[in-house]
Amino acid sequence: MSTKDDRKIPADFRYRDVYIKGKPRHDTYDSFRVRHPVMDRGRRAKIFAPFDALRGFGDAVAAKDILYEERRILSQEDAQELGRRLAVLHRLTASSRLAKANRVEVTITYYEPCRDENHEYYGLRGRYQTVTGICRRVDAWENGAEDGRLTGTIQIISPRMHGQPGAPQTGYGRAGNQAEMLAQRQHFVMKIPLEDVVGIESQAEVFCSDKDRIQD
Repeated sequence: MSTKDDRKIPADFRYRDVYIKGKPRHDTYDSFRVRHPVMDRGRRAKIFAPFDALRGFGDAVAAKDILYEERRILSQEDAQELGRRLAVLHRLTASSRLAKANRVEVTITYYEPCRDENHEYYGLRGRYQTVTGICRRVDAWENGAEDGRLTGTIQIISPRMHGQPGAPQTGYGRAGNQAEMLAQRQHFVMKIPLEDVVGIESQAEVFCSDKDRIQD
């Protein structure tokens, strides 16, 4: 038997000569190395990136990076101001005609409870999301609580989620190209429970007391 690196090689080994000869070596600038440069580890790793042996494992790991927090309690003044702004939007979108005529773009901050059943904060904490879109409708009524908070939903057309780690950039699924994605977003309606809303802003200044009457 022949040996290489203190390892015995059987005499009948089919590739014995090739194994003894060892790995081919080339100079840094020879013709072979120029035609076939060594692939760095980063590019080599990308070859195997599409293979996902554990489907969903990556999403589960990414979900652990989401920072959840406890629900904030609005002060009485903030709750009253929020109720006033919801009343303004309710009046400006009282009918489909008014909603189309006004097309009020709003940015809403709302609380989204943790929905991952495998997370330690499931049902205990959540995260605050921010979305911008056209207000379509506000369905609100008193919940009878002492804080005067409203119950119902606010509907947003063509929502654009403000990105954050672990947060979906869109709420309307995948699309084959940008045009299809835009078409889907224009027809997508997002409903947000009013009890989860903590802030509403608009660049149209519709919440100023002397400008509440646009297209009313």
